[in-house]
Amino acid sequence: MNKKSIFSSMGLIGIAVGMIFCVAIISLLPGLRIDLTEDRLYSLSDGTRNIVSNLQQPLEIMFFYSDSATEDIPQIRSYGTRVQELLREIVIASDGNLRLSIVDPEPFSEDEDLATQFGIQAVPVTQGGEGIYFGLVVTQDSNEETPLGMRASETIPLVRPDQEEFLEYEFLKLITKVANADLPVVGLITALDIDGGFDPTMGQATPPWMIMEYIRQLYDVRRIDLTGDSIDEAIDILMIVHPQNLSEQMLYAIDQHVMRGGTTLLFLDPSADSMVTRSPQGSLIPAGMSSELPGLLDKWGIAFDNTKVLTDNELALRVMMGQNQRPAPHLGMLGVQRNFLAQDDIITSRLETINLSSSGAIAQTDNAATSFEPLIESSTDAMLMDASLLENVTDPSILFDEFVSAERSYVIAARVSGVIDSAFPDGRPEIPAEEIVDEEAEETPVDETENPAPDAEVTEKELTEADVESVAEHIASSNSITNILVFADTDFLSDRLWVQIAQFLGRRIPQPFANNGDLIINALDNLSGSADLVSIRSRGRYSRPFTRVLDLQRTADDRLRTEEAELLERLTETEASLAELNQTEDGQLIGQITPEIQAEIDRFNEELLDTRRRLRDVQYQLTEDIERLGSNLKAINTALIPVLLTLLLLLAHYLRSQRGKLA
Repeated sequence: MNKKSIFSSMGLIGIAVGMIFCVAIISLLPGLRIDLTEDRLYSLSDGTRNIVSNLQQPLEIMFFYSDSATEDIPQIRSYGTRVQELLREIVIASDGNLRLSIVDPEPFSEDEDLATQFGIQAVPVTQGGEGIYFGLVVTQDSNEETPLGMRASETIPLVRPDQEEFLEYEFLKLITKVANADLPVVGLITALDIDGGFDPTMGQATPPWMIMEYIRQLYDVRRIDLTGDSIDEAIDILMIVHPQNLSEQMLYAIDQHVMRGGTTLLFLDPSADSMVTRSPQGSLIPAGMSSELPGLLDKWGIAFDNTKVLTDNELALRVMMGQNQRPAPHLGMLGVQRNFLAQDDIITSRLETINLSSSGAIAQTDNAATSFEPLIESSTDAMLMDASLLENVTDPSILFDEFVSAERSYVIAARVSGVIDSAFPDGRPEIPAEEIVDEEAEETPVDETENPAPDAEVTEKELTEADVESVAEHIASSNSITNILVFADTDFLSDRLWVQIAQFLGRRIPQPFANNGDLIINALDNLSGSADLVSIRSRGRYSRPFTRVLDLQRTADDRLRTEEAELLERLTETEASLAELNQTEDGQLIGQITPEIQAEIDRFNEELLDTRRRLRDVQYQLTEDIERLGSNLKAINTALIPVLLTLLLLLAHYLRSQRGKLA
């Protein structure tokens, strides 16, 4: 055996050993992954890894997937494969905290009964076709002794293909909810009657806004005393609606909530319509309609002018200002459509319409330390108008006299996140002495006939020392990422802008006509998770359309529309000509086909045949262009590797020959 044969055999043996070694590594290290896709489609976010690796109890994921029923549906099978791959990646990252079960609910089987028990129903893919199961359940691990029906569980009845970008977030939200079964606590700070109140003009109690009924079904809502000086650490989400005239102590309490890592849902407004009252004569009495949060907004990196209302010509809603009046566009009442909502954020991605009234605008301050991600924006045909101009508007048409477009868009809602320093670097602000004395006098009435009250200075000293002992340690920085969702409107929470209330057997039945309520629930769902859950963003798109083919199809469609438009125009002209030929001079119908009418019909038929021929040519040319492009790419791809290998061999030969000459 010559040397070349020996080297060839050794090379083949080396390749075989290398392949076996690679397969062994993959088998022994299932967590080893290399993701070479453009958008890192198969890489989990750091937030996901942190959540699943720190679970305090084992959980089971059950994916109900009709594998046998989708054998002839390649699109569904491909999607089902990607969902299973994502679930397996999550399980691998959990270090044994998660267990995955793939369940195929065959008809009339126990697995089908189990799917029904969790609220998962078969969905028909085609009209009259067989239904398939495509749902997900996260529950406490079935290895525990607790019966299945007694375990905490969360369900996605249908894992929708159009929401594939957000599957990682949705799956982790279910895992988080099951791992933390207690209802999240929402602390509410507001002076509005959002949670119900009393109408002095009507002399009766007012029901809570429908949004609060929605929230109370899913969360433990606790009112926070506006005159207080602390916020319970049990509060998970702080919901601040239209803050006004808050004391320094309450501002400090809000600041410390954020420093502790608590999430915040903030609603500001330059002109809160819900605060407008009516006099006995029926006239409007606006007062104290603007929000303020001094010191905190600037520290959070939020700029908000509470004297300016956002007006938008493109998004203006048509409203009726009174009975028997025609609807007219109102520049201060906006209907924000889908294309003005952030499609890459889970909060707004699925929504269609958000209605707002006299909203403001927010922006990021200069040199802000926080990130600022817009969620809702106006059109570019917008401007900021003085709030005083909109307070007493009875005819919305007069707003157009003052409207001059700024030709830029404004941010209505945004997500603010980052490490934030306290707005109170010196710690808790001191309580003025007169306030301490007043509070003491209210709590302990003094009998003037007895000994006089102790000196004010002594009282202040004693109370201050007692307060210092009970006050928690000051936190100067959040030290971790905190999340704040800011909305520049409070009126969109009110019923009139998104829901109609019907009464049935004494119950209030909501009938939404906008997605305002969905937006708030999405926001609370997002904030109720840990910072790791909030950090999970949308994944990239799996679809990789051939953009060159799309351009060809788009060009062909334009040509087709042009040809069809010309044909319809000639058809209209021919019909008018035929109608004219079929009438006498006094307008009477002739009732028979004259030679002129027949000639016109023949001419049009010839044009119709010619147009149809051109339409076929356009379609044929499109097919030819696509096939030619595909053939060229196939030839390039087929020849590229041999050409590259040839070049490499030539380069290697050249280098070897040069080394030989030098030797």
